[in-house]
Order: sequence, then structure tokens, then C-alpha cells
Amino acid sequence: MKTITTNELKDKIDTGDNFHLIDVLSDQSYQEHHLPTAINIPQSPELPKQVEDMGIAKDEEIIVYCGSVTCMASPTMAKALESAGFSNVVDYEDGLAGWQDAGQEFETAG
Repeated sequence: MKTITTNELKDKIDTGDNFHLIDVLSDQSYQEHHLPTAINIPQSPELPKQVEDMGIAKDEEIIVYCGSVTCMASPTMAKALESAGFSNVVDYEDGLAGWQDAGQEFETAG
């Protein structure tokens, strides 16, 4: 599984690269704070179908993240997406904690 660093992800967001950033944490967590440009699809067995239903093509870049390097939600969902035939899936392993530790800004949904 491919991974991405905080600096690499920040650069992609800043330059407006064409990718989909998915927060796989709960809706409540997403409402409180999330990475810029992220959409929320909470971890579930339905996530690959939900991504497909959004019209995201199997070869488009999808970056998933969760709470931190110890959180297993994003690697689990990355593997589920790969198993469903998505070929360009990346796990931002450091998640919310890594983003915060790097002093980066969050967005809120409120």
C-alpha cells in the first residue's frame, strides 16, 4: 500500500492536485475538524461502494486518513478500496495527529 507524508499531502492540497481526500473517521470527528478539502465517508464495509457511487473512477487518486499512525481505520479502508479495484489508493498514515503535530490548519464543518 502506498503512503504519503504530511509535507507531500500539504503540497498536493496547496497546488490543487486532482485527488480525492477521504476522512474515514466518524461524522462527529469530521464536524469538529478535518484536513482541508477532505470529504467524510466513515469507515464501513460500504465505503468502496459509496466511493464508486460518487462517480470516482477506479484509477483516480484517493487518499484516505484517520486519527493517527496507530489508528487502523485508514489502512483497513485503503485495502478495501484496493480489493474493490481502485488502483491509485494512498494512506496518509499520520492522520489528524500528524497534521496537527506539523502545525497545519484544520477545517471545520460547522
